[in-house]
Amino acid sequence: MTRMVFCQRLKKEAPGMAFQLVPGELGKRIFDNICQEAWAEWQKKQTMLINEKKLNMMNAEHRALLQTEMEKYLFEDGDVQIEGYVPPSEK
Repeated sequence: MTRMVFCQRLKKEAPGMAFQLVPGELGKRIFDNICQEAWAEWQKKQTMLINEKKLNMMNAEHRALLQTEMEKYLFEDGDVQIEGYVPPSEK
């Protein structure tokens, strides 16, 4: 049976993740409060952030930036803003 959570990002009851994907307290918070759909959306945004900002995951500052953006996106209804990025549909 699928584990259901009330997703803080999407503001609805939805299937939760099967296991904790991020370590620590933040990971527990994500596991308890974020659904699979919202996590998949974040992964797309995360990929875009890494690529557009040329983030290096070996760099602690870059990882901290990504974590901050993740928390804003998942829990504060923020969206990922990338300076200079123009979606393909607007070109």
